Amino acid sequence: MSALVIETLSRNFGGLRALSNVSLAIEPGERRLIIGPNGAGKTTLFNILSGALTASSGKVILFGRDITPLAPYERAKMGLARTFQITNVFPRLTVLENVLLALQAADGSRFRMHRRMRDNERLFAQAHAFLEHWKLNDIAAWPAKAISYGEQRLLDLVLAMAMQPKVLLLDEPTAGLSAAEVARVVGIVRNLPNEITITMIEHDMDVAFDLADRITVLHQGCVIAEGNVDAIRNNPQVAEIYLGAE
Repeated sequence: MSALVIETLSRNFGGLRALSNVSLAIEPGERRLIIGPNGAGKTTLFNILSGALTASSGKVILFGRDITPLAPYERAKMGLARTFQITNVFPRLTVLENVLLALQAADGSRFRMHRRMRDNERLFAQAHAFLEHWKLNDIAAWPAKAISYGEQRLLDLVLAMAMQPKVLLLDEPTAGLSAAEVARVVGIVRNLPNEITITMIEHDMDVAFDLADRITVLHQGCVIAEGNVDAIRNNPQVAEIYLGAE
């Protein structure tokens, strides 16, 4: 059974068709990279997969279940997590508090309104373990708005991982990062557990070729190519449309 299946997905914005009959199947544990020029429909696709947008037509199937009509929080409960092109952290909360909120959401304790968060020693221990694992423990007490942009991008990924995802959608996690920060994020993504299926939008071709099992190329809302790294690297249509070859 495929982890994530997209069947003839289309999305219209008035007279503009942002996606046109996009279909693909992503297998459990696969690292699928989605690439394409600006305006290709990549973020629209992710917004539909996560439930932020509804599809004009087509289906999204997660581990055999049609999730097309489900709200984002229902998809999250089923194991679908997402990071965003623009960081989605709470800037006024500390790094630790951001992680605690994500862990609360994952285990349902957000509904226990009579209980103070600080009374939950298990959550605090889990949050500190997360921060130590991701090497963010030194900035645990810092407000998220005070840490570097690269650290905010990493925190966004940590928050998604706190949801214990089965399928993780990464929306340009290296955008705006320095070379050193890109290398750090690439290393982290490469070492994520194999049982997590990753679908990732990426603008940096070196990063895409480094991480991908398979690559899907979008152009003007359509899939124009799909295959392994060598197939995409040597595809003349991809070279012409995406890489700018003459």
